[in-house]
Amino acid sequence: MKDIYKNPALYYILVPVIVALWPLLVWAVYLPNAEQSLDTDINQYEKAQQRIANILTLDVDRLDLANAKTGAAEFDYVNEVYRIATQSGIPQANCKINSGIIIKTGGQKSQSAKVTFKEVDIVRFAKFLSNIQLRWANLQCTKVKVTKKKGLPDTWDVDLDFKYYY
Repeated sequence: MKDIYKNPALYYILVPVIVALWPLLVWAVYLPNAEQSLDTDINQYEKAQQRIANILTLDVDRLDLANAKTGAAEFDYVNEVYRIATQSGIPQANCKINSGIIIKTGGQKSQSAKVTFKEVDIVRFAKFLSNIQLRWANLQCTKVKVTKKKGLPDTWDVDLDFKYYY
């Protein structure tokens, strides 16, 4: 088997044939796949542009917040959680907020908070979580604990841990 590497026919015939077949392989296989991939990417880009336009027309407040000349609006856990909970149909009486102090680590400021909802249905909770994270891009939900209330259909106690990065 080692003698095949010493045969000059391998280097003078087989290697040039393989090198000559490479452009044919590129032209026949890779180029059509690249064109198809480009068409797919262009279609996805057009769909994304339409979705972005819909988001901007439906949520003008978010665009105004991003374009504010004074920078981003100051985030306040109490005001934002109560406002979005009310929009989601969760009464303020069922909501408890414990926010920590603003901590600076490595040049990054952050603030943690624990939010507790008592006796809330899962649809309203999901709407709250979706809306608050859509509204505040720097807000991360680090922990979610959902506990079912015994004897009550679709009634839950929810514990959330948030962290906001300034």
